[in-house]
Amino acid sequence: MGKYRVAVDTGGTFTDVFIFEEEFGEVIVQKVPSTPHNPSEAIVAGMEKAGISMQDVQLFSHGTTVGTNALITRNLPLTGMINTKGFRDVIEIRRSTKPDLWDHYKDVAPPHVPRRHRLEVTERIDYGGNVVKPLDETEARQVAEIFKKRGMKAVAVCFMNSYMNGEHEQRVKQIVQEVMPEAYVCTSNELLPDIFEHERFSTCVINAVLGPVVSDYLKDLVSKLKGLGYKGDILVLHSGGGVMKAETVTSYASRIASSGIAAGAIAMNQTAQLCGYPNAMGLDMGGTSADISLTYGGELRMANEWQVEFGYPIMYPSIEVITIGAGGGSIAWVDPGGSLRNGPQSAGAEPGPACYQAGGMEPTNTDANLVLGRLNTNLLEGGMQISKEAAEAAVDKIAKHYGMSLVDAAYSILKVANANMCDALRLISVQRGYDPRDFALVGFGGAGPLHAAYLARELEIPTVIIPRYPGVHAALGCLLVDVRHDLQKTYLATSASAQIEEIEDIFEQLEAEARALLKQEGMTGERVELKRVMDIRYIGQWRQLAVNVPRPITTLDKALEVFHAEHERQFSWSNPDQVVEIYGLRVTAIGKVPMPSFNKADNGDQAVMPEPRQVRPVFFEKAGGFVDTPVYRRRDLPPGAKLRGPAIVEQLDTTTVIPVGVKARIDDYLNIIMDISR
Repeated sequence: MGKYRVAVDTGGTFTDVFIFEEEFGEVIVQKVPSTPHNPSEAIVAGMEKAGISMQDVQLFSHGTTVGTNALITRNLPLTGMINTKGFRDVIEIRRSTKPDLWDHYKDVAPPHVPRRHRLEVTERIDYGGNVVKPLDETEARQVAEIFKKRGMKAVAVCFMNSYMNGEHEQRVKQIVQEVMPEAYVCTSNELLPDIFEHERFSTCVINAVLGPVVSDYLKDLVSKLKGLGYKGDILVLHSGGGVMKAETVTSYASRIASSGIAAGAIAMNQTAQLCGYPNAMGLDMGGTSADISLTYGGELRMANEWQVEFGYPIMYPSIEVITIGAGGGSIAWVDPGGSLRNGPQSAGAEPGPACYQAGGMEPTNTDANLVLGRLNTNLLEGGMQISKEAAEAAVDKIAKHYGMSLVDAAYSILKVANANMCDALRLISVQRGYDPRDFALVGFGGAGPLHAAYLARELEIPTVIIPRYPGVHAALGCLLVDVRHDLQKTYLATSASAQIEEIEDIFEQLEAEARALLKQEGMTGERVELKRVMDIRYIGQWRQLAVNVPRPITTLDKALEVFHAEHERQFSWSNPDQVVEIYGLRVTAIGKVPMPSFNKADNGDQAVMPEPRQVRPVFFEKAGGFVDTPVYRRRDLPPGAKLRGPAIVEQLDTTTVIPVGVKARIDDYLNIIMDISR
């Protein structure tokens, strides 16, 4: 066995590498530009730059944006869909909603499978799972032949009421595989046995279009790493906050459409608990986007429905993360009404912000931070040179448009970006029934520590935490997760009519399937943990709340009590006398993976505050302009060290801004803890 655990998170701008050495608990981090044309090239480059041989690696865990980027860019393989006769347009009708209800001219993105590639076969199963019309296998084979002639790379099989009986879907899958043995084929029943047909069909279609993309990528990555001497399994993070083997991912490709995003939330939760803050919000601000997450009482908020594009949900349990286009590379622009905007357009990794001098010409948040002196012209500890002159030329476009100074333009760009991120923080906290004043804010990502203190001050968040390695913090999250699978079954009954024995039988069936999945991952015995969840709602409601239930379940009393209390907390209303309905049963299967243990830093007898590496002028509005500001190297700051803003802290993977009047200290784990007082 090797002595290193490696986690890699591929983002839109940079690929982050976090390496944990087992024997002494040492950490190595690296950050290299992403290679969008082939993300595995950046992974190999990052390992080479870290100086680690793959032969010495015992575990490799990976968060990837391959699926997300494929959906956003629509760079997808030719895919067909087979439906029950008369239902080929379910995924186009959707729920007849729009992102902006009042904008009649803005259409929702088209389905991932165009209508000409959605073909029908005769079959019908009723709501109880009974066969009303037998499957016409001749039609099914004819459809498969048509798809073969069209060169389809993937096929999604989606029939009405298959959540109750998946026999017809499975038979059609067999026929398609006989005719098209090279095609990727999946069915809605095996992926999501849920009553709502659009959500089930959408999940299946997204799984189908991503299947070949994810499969090809992982095959290439496995080949590269094995060729370099790695002998272990490649684990891939999925949306639910767990990992799967690369071989398993290909069957559940839609689960990794938010792979890298979930990693940051997991690392945020671990850091907050380590620092003694059970309630925290995460600001993961990278080069392209800002991802906002929340943990309450040490538990991350989860969602059962999420989407990359509006109208096309993926119905797997997912860590709730709100993503907005506010990254270091987000472009500042002026809308037709003359208002200053920021994002969601991004300069990305190629060409990048104007200061990178790689072809980018538009002003970005990175350019604005550089103009204000918050960034050094030497990034990545001298490994990357950026141009302040190029940044000033880009920001000057905004300055000239509004007739303001260059500094005012740069500051205005950042104020708009901060306002956008504050709105996202309010959405995940205030609009969910949480008071931001009861939380800490964990700022990470390549740009998060530049902005975190300003967001906290705006929302009256009392504490900001900057992790030891904020720029690669999401990569760390890939090492802090277990193998996880989520299974579910629709079960509709009121609390009065529900049969406890029937519920227990369904749970046991789901658990048996869960154990089989974990066994394929090499997880058995004490390494297996199963959790039961019941989805409950007041009768007539559209959405439900998830409630944990015991094994075995003998009564519903405790589950109903928890449901009423949570409904009161989230919506300030509950009614224990109203009829309650059970909607679904779910099992979360966890295979325990040994976690790295991080040691406290050795401080000796007392903290000795180092001298700043330099002093440079930095703009702070509260100081009325540029102030000579001490700049420290992060690795020089010992535990117990205390700082008072204004101050700048630089390190390989990011830069931290401590505004005027803000007190900060270094804790025993070398996190920066800021006290944000008004």
